[in-house]
Amino acid sequence: MRAPRAAAALLTGACVFLASGCGTLRGVLSPRDARDAALASPEARKSSTGPDCDAVKCVALTFDGGPSKPTPELLDILLEKKVSATFFLQGKGHTDTYPRTVLRMAGEGHEIANHTWSHKTLTELNAEEVEAEMKPVQDDIRRITGRAPTLMRPPRGRTDDDVSAVMRRLGLAQVLWSVTAKDYATTDTTLITRRVLDQTRRDGIILLHERYKGTIPAVPDVIDTLRQRGYTFVTVSQLLAPATPEPGAVYRP
Repeated sequence: MRAPRAAAALLTGACVFLASGCGTLRGVLSPRDARDAALASPEARKSSTGPDCDAVKCVALTFDGGPSKPTPELLDILLEKKVSATFFLQGKGHTDTYPRTVLRMAGEGHEIANHTWSHKTLTELNAEEVEAEMKPVQDDIRRITGRAPTLMRPPRGRTDDDVSAVMRRLGLAQVLWSVTAKDYATTDTTLITRRVLDQTRRDGIILLHERYKGTIPAVPDVIDTLRQRGYTFVTVSQLLAPATPEPGAVYRP
């Protein structure tokens, strides 16, 4: 077993450069750090039925900002390819508009997480406002699926100690990413595919948005090519297992 590296990854009041900025954070862990820390405990038990990401080359495919009108097309592809993804769902105009799609996601084994009600930058809000962005989505997903999320993704990747404190109270771990195709800025499916393939590494977390025109057509090639390269697709929670995502903590490859 590898020696635990989690302690080295815990940051105390340091400036951490996130995907879209710099924030002050405590407790940033990579997927490998999280697994190492869990395995260091004599009580550790593998809590996931998925693959062992210490033994195989794992990557997590994630989608933000849905569900939306084209989401069922993406779900058809994932079902055909036998891939389970993690969906960070938005509330206004999404979970409140497409509840049947949310229910289908859960029924087909995808992981469902929270991406706020209206995509406000959480570091610009006070604690009550942050809670107001999170709770309606928690309630929507719980009402539709019977389970509230335990993961969230802060809009634009912006988080700090104050946001983390709110997430800790709400029971939500924060998940960032290592691969972005910037599909919100292009409709070029070939470019989206190339960006994902060029950036993906072991234990990576891929960020896409299925509501943008060029994204869904890129997904089959992304899946097929990464599988040819030896990658196994997992949900975020499977990527962290046997660790259980810790409320308030930030996970970033």
